[in-house]
Amino acid sequence: MQTIITAITQQAERSPESIAIESKHAIFTYAELMSEIASFAQELRQYNVHSVALLADNGPAWCIADLACLQAELTLIPIPHFFTPSQIAHLIHRAGIDAILCQQPEQLLPLLSSLHIDHASSIDLRINKLSMQLIPLHVQAVALPEACAKITFTSGSTGEPKGVCLQASVMHTVSTSLAQVTAAQADDRHLSLLPYATLLENIGGLYAPLLSGATVVSPSLADVGLSGSSGLDVQRFVNILVESKATTCIMIPQMLHALIAAIEAGAPIPHSLRFIAVGGAPVSKQLLQRAKQLALPAFEGYGLSEASSVVAVNSPSAYKAGSVGKLLPHAKVVCADDGEILVKGGLFSGYLGDAPFSASYWPTGDIGYIDDDGFLFLSGRKKHIFITAFGRNVSPEWVERELGIEPAIAQCCVFGEARPFNVAVIVAREHADAPLIQQSIDRANLQLPDYACVSAWLVADEAFTVANGLWTGTGRARRDFIFKQYQTQIEQLYDQTSTKET
Repeated sequence: MQTIITAITQQAERSPESIAIESKHAIFTYAELMSEIASFAQELRQYNVHSVALLADNGPAWCIADLACLQAELTLIPIPHFFTPSQIAHLIHRAGIDAILCQQPEQLLPLLSSLHIDHASSIDLRINKLSMQLIPLHVQAVALPEACAKITFTSGSTGEPKGVCLQASVMHTVSTSLAQVTAAQADDRHLSLLPYATLLENIGGLYAPLLSGATVVSPSLADVGLSGSSGLDVQRFVNILVESKATTCIMIPQMLHALIAAIEAGAPIPHSLRFIAVGGAPVSKQLLQRAKQLALPAFEGYGLSEASSVVAVNSPSAYKAGSVGKLLPHAKVVCADDGEILVKGGLFSGYLGDAPFSASYWPTGDIGYIDDDGFLFLSGRKKHIFITAFGRNVSPEWVERELGIEPAIAQCCVFGEARPFNVAVIVAREHADAPLIQQSIDRANLQLPDYACVSAWLVADEAFTVANGLWTGTGRARRDFIFKQYQTQIEQLYDQTSTKET
């Protein structure tokens, strides 16, 4: 069976001196990479572990630890950097984790103690250029799905994080498809901008480039300009895009917006880029048009963890504005009677702790359609679509995309279920006053039909963040929580308008 490891081994045999992974502090050729993977895998086997969590910054160490677990046929559970202590505890117990691989045990050990998780002292693993710490845990074992290579936990919009169980063969299939559609090649330099604990970067930013014999440029998240769950140092971000001479990268919409704004303000254009994949959240059509005007090769895609990350993506050879692209070669999609997108191919084994998933198609919860040319279009989330008092269906993501590209608006969340008009809760950017916010809303409304326009708004007390429970780690609003927090003010906006009309 062809796997990611066997493909990398073949690359090492063909081009042993080609650079596989590089960072500010270390460079690994393909021959060195395979040596590191083999040595690290052998070391891990000695400790009789079965499910291993990985909590580390982006960099070669993360990459090699991930690949070594694949080689050793251990289940790897990446810990998202934005997870709270309680979410980390949930992840550890839910997956029955034997040990944690980390780089800073002095920070992790006190956390484990505070969470009452029984653990041993950290073990220093030094294999050639690589150094990591292994912290054995003593938690109750959990039966995992057969051939489960990775469990990726998603923060979701409500409730506790869910563990999505993936097989190595499935991840290989999706990575191969993605490399094919994006025309990945050996002379590519992929710059990893998102955390590897994000499945999108893990599949598209690590596996797919290595399958193609390309170089993975793997800086720390701080060197990228990322801090916390949503902070971005735009100057550092633009600098690394230029200095790395990257040809490909993956961005979330907020990153593309920051890059475009910086270039429009005079920052240099990263001319080496040939492909910017944009995903993780809906992307405004106007934002992509601005990217095109600056000759930025930005292409929107679509995927979900349950389908091993990527399902469809636009490309230079197959592009249609407003769509999320054509399906990857391995994927199939049908639309249910209510418009829900059902996906087949590259699917997960099931949620951790639930019965195995055995159906042919997975209901994504997204509404959309495929046009006559084979391009997939999204309308919004099935559970988020609301019906106004006039009987019109509105996808709030659609409205929020238009609001989100306005310079005065940092974040927003739109409501209007059974109401005569729509209301937005706005997180304003610094120095944006009420007239400037209203101007931004007026401009966004010009792009929308009357029933989708925002007629009233209020300014949030604070930014939506993972820490305050109003934002997911993948950049999506937690709508139920936002509404609950601002329900009184929202009701007042409707009451004020009703009073004026009478």
